[in-house]
Amino acid sequence: MKRIILIPILTLLIISCSGVKKTQENINLGNYEAAISNALRNIAENKSKKGNQPYIILLEEAFKKNAERELQHITFLRKENNPANLEAIFNGYQGLKLIQEQIRPLLPLQIVEENRQAKFAFKNYDSDIISTKNKLSDYLYKNAITLLETAVSKQDYRKSYEDFTYLDEINPNFKDVKQKLHEAYAKGLDYVSVVLINDSERIIPSKLEMELLNFNTYGLNDTWTVYHSNSQEDIPYDYEMEVAFTDINISPEQLTEKQIQRERQIKDGYKYAVNSDGNIVKDSLGNKIKIDKLKTVRCDFYEFSQHKRVQLRGSVRFVDLQTKQQLNSYPLVSEFVFNHQYATHKGDTRALEDKLLPLLKQSSVSFPSNEQMVYDAGEDIKQKLKGILNKHRFN
Repeated sequence: MKRIILIPILTLLIISCSGVKKTQENINLGNYEAAISNALRNIAENKSKKGNQPYIILLEEAFKKNAERELQHITFLRKENNPANLEAIFNGYQGLKLIQEQIRPLLPLQIVEENRQAKFAFKNYDSDIISTKNKLSDYLYKNAITLLETAVSKQDYRKSYEDFTYLDEINPNFKDVKQKLHEAYAKGLDYVSVVLINDSERIIPSKLEMELLNFNTYGLNDTWTVYHSNSQEDIPYDYEMEVAFTDINISPEQLTEKQIQRERQIKDGYKYAVNSDGNIVKDSLGNKIKIDKLKTVRCDFYEFSQHKRVQLRGSVRFVDLQTKQQLNSYPLVSEFVFNHQYATHKGDTRALEDKLLPLLKQSSVSFPSNEQMVYDAGEDIKQKLKGILNKHRFN
């Protein structure tokens, strides 16, 4: 019993020592935030636990060293007097405040061996955060406005949008940022005119065509691209996407038959065992001994397979409407197979294996029309098209 108890205790001690060692390692390497995070995680579980005492001491040390380093870095950035440093200064103050807010709920933290409480020199960074945020907001706004007004490419509009987005996150409702966000976004979009071409000799069902061109159903993760299957006169399109079907091949309706003959011996009642004198034989308990009667049964099994196949071939091509140059072309191939099986029989079904019996419950069905076959292949086409759209990037 002692070994069963000691093994988990020893395991816990090893894990605990390993965690303390890793936290100390992080401090030695200057990874103060990692050390603070690890110490807080352990202390939060039970701050009164004896095994967590080392974490309290390490938290005290990591907090002090982290605050000293961050404040020194902020002082250095301030001395440079470069507005490009404002974001780093703002994030620095935010980080210092966050760490204090994570420690505060755990206070007081008692260091038992030294008979004292852990010391954390908390500071109020609110004024510094607000002051830096206001300066950073003005700086970001000025840069984003300049980019928006002097943009020479869509990338400039997108960078402006990113700056406005960040500004709106740290300082909501700042000036006219919401309006400028919409403006930058609209000007940064790539507009794609989509054309569906059918060069095959088959009709594409109108429902399938409508579903293929409904880009809202594709779940695309592309912020900057808008696809229009119905071009609008007031939009200057940047690209054209051509979905072309060149071949739609549909096989003839096929019905194949396979005949299987089965024979099996089955029980067909019983009879009493008799000896050479014709007398019924009994067992040791006086019961008459029964012998199974066997009967041979036969069955002819006719298995039918209905088969029809459609294959669609085409391509997806992207063209730059400004340069009239083709950007990329992707093959588009899909296949759908209709297959149905059923069976009939002559004879005794008891001769058949169990796996054959379900087919006898099936019956012949009508073959799908050519139009239905093409439509059924459309689900795979949509997945292939979605894959192409997710893979292709205009810039």
